[in-house]
Amino acid sequence: MGEKDDEREEEDGELFRRAMRDVQPLKRAPRVPPARRSPRPRAKFARAERDAVLQESLGGGLDLHDVQPGDELLFRRVGVPQTVLRGLRRGLYRIESEIDLHGLTVTQAAAHLHGFLRAAREREIRCVRVIHGKGLRSGTRGPVLKNAVNVLLRRSDAVLAFASARPVAGGTGATLVLLARL
Repeated sequence: MGEKDDEREEEDGELFRRAMRDVQPLKRAPRVPPARRSPRPRAKFARAERDAVLQESLGGGLDLHDVQPGDELLFRRVGVPQTVLRGLRRGLYRIESEIDLHGLTVTQAAAHLHGFLRAAREREIRCVRVIHGKGLRSGTRGPVLKNAVNVLLRRSDAVLAFASARPVAGGTGATLVLLARL
C-alpha cells in the first residue's frame, strides 16, 4: 500500500469516529430462559422417503432399467417401422393429451398411467405426452419415475412406440407415446 492509501484510511477512520460520536448503544432486554425444552426434530421427509422406497420395492415388482436423468427413452414394437419412431422423435405427431406424474410414488404413477392410457385409447387418441421429470432430485436412486414409465410403457400392449420429447416439449423429462388403435 502507498502513502495515499494510508492517508485515506486515516481520513475514513476519523470520519467514521466523528459520525459515531453521538451514537448510544441499544439497551437489551434481559434474556428469558426457555420454559421447557422443545421436542427433538424428526426427519419426516427422510422417513417418508424410506417408507415409499419400501412400499415400491414390495408392491411395484418393476424390473427397472438403469436410465439416467439425461438419457433418452426410445422404444418401438416389432413390426413398427423405424420411420414411425423417427417421426415421433422429431415431434411430427400431434400431442392430443398429456399426464403429469410429478410427485407420485411408482405405485400411484403406475395406476394413473394405466388409467390414462386406457382412457386415451377409448377416446381414439393416437399420441400422448407422459411427463415424468428428469429425476434430478432423486438422489442416488436415479430417476425413479422415468425408469418406471420406461418399464410400464414397454409392458403395455396399447403402446406401439415411445421416445423422449424434443427439448421444447419437455426433453428427457417427458415421453411421447404412440398408441395402437382399438
